Amino acid sequence: MVRLREKATELGLPFGERKKTYNSRLAQELSFWAEGKGKGELFHKAAFHAYFAEGKNIAKIPVLVELAASVGLPAEEAAKVLSKRLLKQAVDEDWNLARVMGILAVPTFVIDSDRLVGAQPYNVLARFVEAHGGRRTV
Repeated sequence: MVRLREKATELGLPFGERKKTYNSRLAQELSFWAEGKGKGELFHKAAFHAYFAEGKNIAKIPVLVELAASVGLPAEEAAKVLSKRLLKQAVDEDWNLARVMGILAVPTFVIDSDRLVGAQPYNVLARFVEAHGGRRTV
C-alpha cells in the first residue's frame, strides 16, 4: 500500500485512507456497459475516486449504481446490468485474453510484443509509443 500511495502522490492522483481492499469485478462489468453508453471515461474516473480516494466498497451494487447515476447513466439500467450479470462473459473473455498474453498487472501497455507495465509518467508512455512508430499530434 505504501508503494501505491507514493506512486499516486507522484502522479498527482487522489489517494485516501483506505482500510480494506474490495473486489472490483462488478465495477469492471459495469465499466463495459458505461463504455457502450459513451460514458466509460467518466465512469472509470468516478469509480477510481470512489475506491482510492473515498474508500467506498465498489463490490456493492448500490455503490456502483450510485456511481453510474453520478455520471449521467440510468440507475435502473445499471442495476439490471449488475443484478443479471449481463456483461460477465465479456469481462471473462478479457481476463482470459490477458492470461493468454501473460499480462499480470494493470495497467499493462502492449505494442507488438513489447510491454510497458505499471502506471507510468506521460513522458515514459510517450517514448514507448514513439518507439513503435506512434507520433505526437499535439
